[in-house]
Amino acid sequence: MDAENLHYFEKAPIAKAVAHFAVPMMLGTSMSVIYSILNAYFLGTLHNTAMLTALALTLPLFAAIMALGNLIGIGSGTLISRLLGEKNYDAVKHVSSFAFYSSLVLGLIVIAAGLPFIDPIVHGLGATPDAFGFTKDYVTMMLIGSPFVVLFFTLENIVRSEGSAMTSMIGMMISVVVNVTLDALAILVFRWGVIGVASATVVSMLVASSFYAYHLGFKSRFLTVSFRWFRVTKEILSNVFKIGVPVFVMSVFLGAMSLIFNHFLVEYGEQAVAGYGISSRLLQFPEFILMGLCEGVVPLIAFSFTANKLRMKHTIAFTIKTIVALAVAFGIIVYLISDHLIGLFTNDPQLIEMGSYILHVTFLSLFITGMTALFTGIFQATAQGTAAFIMSVIQGITLVPVLYIANRMNGFHGVVWSLVVTDAVAFLVGAVMLYALRNRLQPDLESLVH
Repeated sequence: MDAENLHYFEKAPIAKAVAHFAVPMMLGTSMSVIYSILNAYFLGTLHNTAMLTALALTLPLFAAIMALGNLIGIGSGTLISRLLGEKNYDAVKHVSSFAFYSSLVLGLIVIAAGLPFIDPIVHGLGATPDAFGFTKDYVTMMLIGSPFVVLFFTLENIVRSEGSAMTSMIGMMISVVVNVTLDALAILVFRWGVIGVASATVVSMLVASSFYAYHLGFKSRFLTVSFRWFRVTKEILSNVFKIGVPVFVMSVFLGAMSLIFNHFLVEYGEQAVAGYGISSRLLQFPEFILMGLCEGVVPLIAFSFTANKLRMKHTIAFTIKTIVALAVAFGIIVYLISDHLIGLFTNDPQLIEMGSYILHVTFLSLFITGMTALFTGIFQATAQGTAAFIMSVIQGITLVPVLYIANRMNGFHGVVWSLVVTDAVAFLVGAVMLYALRNRLQPDLESLVH
């Protein structure tokens, strides 16, 4: 961590400090959503609804592999930020080396555990007969490339944890540029379809992971990939997993929620599944902007938690105001042009109608999901493992009964609205826990939830 990063951690005005940490993260996450949208766009040029369905059905698998990267990356990253606040620099090296090598091991475990069971996995994802082959292509390629996917998400968090927000953003943008370029070649030139999209994703994350590893090995003052610093101690494991496991569970639950949601939608036709796949990717853009904001400030909150709790309070208050402003702006834009946005991916009138409807409904909870992400980030940054775990499971626990009841009562419309209800429950639970923990976090923190 250089003097400039230390300045933003300790002394810069709150608005400038939040911008320094969050804006690169917001740009990076938004770019990642853009290439997710472009994946669907390029496949859409082939005019095959089954391919778009396969892309939607495989979201839970990608979420599960990403969850392993977040398990190590966010758990290690928040620990690194707290250790930097304590100026315990040797421990930072041990944690960063642990994160690097454990990510590779987890990826290899995914290959060994997943490849023998590809067909059951594809069936479990809910693939229709028409989409089965396309879904299997994507699953196969994603399992083979899982070490690089896990490593990418781990290293992105590790780099950001030391305050190198611009380096984190550059790595994400590298993955986007490589992915989009390979997508265009795979779909428009070689006509490889779904397997081309999956291959482009894996290769892009390999390239970006190499960039991050170079930064850790040669540019960072405190982070390292040297095996000489690798340690597996009880203290490292407990601190990493105390935060990492809730993040992992949350990611798995989100993937499971997508899987369950798709199973409910299948009974309303492939247009419903494809419409959700398109609208969810469009919704990801503002959602990931807000998530980038909330994840971007986590290192600042974690550092301030051990160094200056008053600064932590001001950081949280400013972030809440920013979430409100962004949610309102995005909401207005989407409600004005939703049909045109869905129409970019398909010319099927029924698909456009369904996708636009889903987009309208799910956008109602944009502010709520932004605040939920902030609550989760606060609990992660301040090592409130129990609260972070509750946040990780509450949406998954709520979704199944809400989906079942809503589907029975109001069919397709009930299924779509169940997402809003689930988000609202998570928001309320997070607000209550933040209020309950206000004295442990900061004596004046209660003012932030009124």
